[in-house]
Amino acid sequence: MQREKFSSRLGFVLISAGCAIGLGNVWRFPYITGKYGGAAFVLIYLLFLALLALPVMVMEFSVGRASQKSCAASFKALEPKGSHWHWAGYAGVAGNYLLMMFYTVIGGWMLLYFFKMLTGGFRGMNAEEIGAAFAHMQTSEVGSMAFFMLLVVLMGFGICSLGLKNGVERITKVMMACLLGIMVVLAVRSFFLDGVKEGLSFYLKPDFSAMAEQGIGTVVYAAMGQAFFTLSVGMGSMAIFGSYIGRERSLTGESIRITVLDTAVALMAGLIIFPACFTYGVSPGEGPGLVFVAMPNVFNAMPGGQIWGALFFLFLFFAALSTVVAVFENIVSFGMDVKGWSRKKSVLINLALITVLSLPCLLGFNLLSGIQPLGEGSTIMDLEDFLVSNNILPLGALCYLLFCTAKYGWGWERFIAEADAGEGIKFPKWLKPYLKYVLPFLILIIFVMGYWDKFVK
Repeated sequence: MQREKFSSRLGFVLISAGCAIGLGNVWRFPYITGKYGGAAFVLIYLLFLALLALPVMVMEFSVGRASQKSCAASFKALEPKGSHWHWAGYAGVAGNYLLMMFYTVIGGWMLLYFFKMLTGGFRGMNAEEIGAAFAHMQTSEVGSMAFFMLLVVLMGFGICSLGLKNGVERITKVMMACLLGIMVVLAVRSFFLDGVKEGLSFYLKPDFSAMAEQGIGTVVYAAMGQAFFTLSVGMGSMAIFGSYIGRERSLTGESIRITVLDTAVALMAGLIIFPACFTYGVSPGEGPGLVFVAMPNVFNAMPGGQIWGALFFLFLFFAALSTVVAVFENIVSFGMDVKGWSRKKSVLINLALITVLSLPCLLGFNLLSGIQPLGEGSTIMDLEDFLVSNNILPLGALCYLLFCTAKYGWGWERFIAEADAGEGIKFPKWLKPYLKYVLPFLILIIFVMGYWDKFVK
């Protein structure tokens, strides 16, 4: 059977960017930018984005396009006879399943909050009451969370069931256009708030004293980590889209376009969040607290906040769903490439599987709250996130890196030939010593520091 192809370059770029653009772009990037020195941190981050994540993305795309397979089968198709690189592909598939085990739950929260904002569910509440409402949702609204989680799963696999062109590509194009449109509207709105000057100063003004206070090493590691994780490289999520693209364009240029779009979304998120926080006296916080507690409080104080809040959570939901659809396509393709299933059969089996696998995370805040796998106060979601972010992503990226540079892997010459096929920017060959000897060391630092921060610091 002939492999499906994207109908356009735009589809490839938008879907790949949709996979990279996730909820971490929305709250984590703006927060750590302000925390670690504003524009000074952004410059360090952009440097590491080019030095760490971008080369691995080109490698993932190259492996996918050369093999014409998803990550589960791509290593096997290209590996030297008698080697065992294909085990890395299975680890990548495991990472995709693990990611969806908690990402579908968070996507459900976004959709639930969209309806809560739209119907005035937070009207009249103060910051303390909104915080209590979020805690109540996690511990007591099990049925509602399960319903919206299931809705996310059904929507994601429903889009994948329609096929690459008619489902994944066509609908993701619309969804990404809506996401970017809503972000522009919200960003423009933020420029008319009273706290815009303070918010932009906090976000974009270089603050070297903040860098010194945190420690230069800490700031550099934070920039390395954010640059590496933001593009979701390392578990084959990008390789699948490489297998769907033709050889008319070189892969370095396409990877740069995707990286620029992902970074633009992250930067624009800060333009939306910080002016609002400073206008209404909300201290910027990290993680779910900022999105689920602080922002509803902001919208309560804002004229027309019910509509602006609904738009904000709709934009967050699109960011989540774009990643869900992209990863689901990888999971569906795994069943088709390795098991020989039809698309319909793979969709139905994985729909049931992901639904069941997502339940431990959802129940980890209530019925299974006694299970604290990473120590007191931790949840099942924390464990799943740790396994993906601190293990599968860095080690998977290391596998792609070694596979494309080592003689006992696919090899440098084959990688360059595939990456440079077609018109556009060519991969800089003079980077080989850096990619072969320096970048693996940097990735190992990220891996080791992840354990240090979690269990030692």
